[in-house]
Amino acid sequence: MANNAGMIAGLDRNVPVIADADTGFGGPLMVARTTEKYILQGVAAFHIEDQVMTKRCGHLMGKELVDTPTFVARIRAAAEARTRMGSDIVIIARTDALQSLGYEEAIARLKAAAAAGADMAFLEGMRTKEQMTQVVKDMAPTPCFLNMVGGGVTPLINTREAQALGYKIVIWPIAGMTAVYLGMRDFCRELKSTGEIKDRHTEDGKIDGGVRDVFELCGLEESVQFDKKVGGASFSNGA
Repeated sequence: MANNAGMIAGLDRNVPVIADADTGFGGPLMVARTTEKYILQGVAAFHIEDQVMTKRCGHLMGKELVDTPTFVARIRAAAEARTRMGSDIVIIARTDALQSLGYEEAIARLKAAAAAGADMAFLEGMRTKEQMTQVVKDMAPTPCFLNMVGGGVTPLINTREAQALGYKIVIWPIAGMTAVYLGMRDFCRELKSTGEIKDRHTEDGKIDGGVRDVFELCGLEESVQFDKKVGGASFSNGA
C-alpha cells in the first residue's frame, strides 16, 4: 500500500495525497515502520483505524475492533515515528466503533486518539446527518474528516454542505474506481455486442480519451520540455 501511495504521490508533488494505512499492519513497531514508509513515499496524510488486523471495509457489517489502549498505542506509535522523522505528515485517527459499540464509545476513542497525537478525527460508518453534525461539535477543536462512499451507509452530501457542518477534509475514495468500473463495463459490452470499440469525440470533433490524451495526462509535454531544457535530444524528432 505504501508503494501504491508513493506511486500516486509521485505523479505530481504539488497535489497532496491522503492514503489509507488500515490498521498500521501490526503492533506499535509495525505502525511506526508503516508511518516511516508513508513519509518516505511523499504521502501528505494517512488514516489508521481501530479494527483488528483481518479488517473489512467500514461500510460492511460485522467489523471487529481492538480495545481502546491498542488503538491509542497505534496512534502514539505513528506520532512518535513522525517526530523521529522530522515530518509534518497528518495523522488521521479513524474509528469503526459506531456500528457495534455506539456513538459515545466512538467519540471517546477519537478523543483518546487526539490526545495521543492524531491531528484529525474520522468517524466511519455514520448513518444519519444528525451524527455527521454532532461529531464535529463533540470533537472540537480537533478537525473532522468525512468519508463519502457511493452506495455506503453514510448519507451523501456535497462539499458546500460538508463545509457548513464544519468538516475540514472530505474524500470520495472510490470515485476513480467507480468511474473505471463503469467505463470498462460499457466498453466491454460494446466490444462484445458489436465487435469493436469506437472512438469517442469532443464537441469540436477531437478524439476524446485517446492514447495521446493519456500520455499528456502522465506528463508527456513536461517531459519534452525538461529534456530540451537540460540539453537532451530524446524528443528531437518529436513525440
